[in-house]
Amino acid sequence: MFNKNIKLVIAGLILITAVWQFTENNIGNGIFLILIAGLVVLTYFKNEIIIAAFFKLRKQDFEGANKLLDKIKNPHTALVRKQEGYYNYLKGLMLSQTNLNAAEKFLKKAVELGLSMDQDLAMAKLNLAGIAISKGRKIEAEKLLSETKKLDKQGMLKDQIAMMKANLKKGPAQQQMRRY
Repeated sequence: MFNKNIKLVIAGLILITAVWQFTENNIGNGIFLILIAGLVVLTYFKNEIIIAAFFKLRKQDFEGANKLLDKIKNPHTALVRKQEGYYNYLKGLMLSQTNLNAAEKFLKKAVELGLSMDQDLAMAKLNLAGIAISKGRKIEAEKLLSETKKLDKQGMLKDQIAMMKANLKKGPAQQQMRRY
């Protein structure tokens, strides 16, 4: 995994080589090198590991997606801000199955860094609301649910929001009984 700035340096060097190829009348080589430089710049803005992890999640392969994300050793230096947000979002979604405390940490970091799509942000806040409900933080959960409802413009999370609000109205003892 290359540092995000190293990718730009590599793209610059490839572009310089392409210009040199044009001056040597090797037009085909120059065009090919420009295409390669474009691919390197594309990986600066769209990280290939995060895209592959999304595809793994789509196939319900949580373990495979987690292995891919573990290849990113230091997300802060390897990814731009939005990519780091999605890294934390994916980690939080996967950890929400097993470790709520760690999942909450990753999801809060993802919301803080920002996500490109409102639907992803709504999903992150919905998961945070679920964690807040399970920890008995009713006011925080209500706030997160109202923010989720505002972000969910297509109404895709309508049923989940209604289910969470119904869970909020129950007492903590009933929530505990329902979990077991």
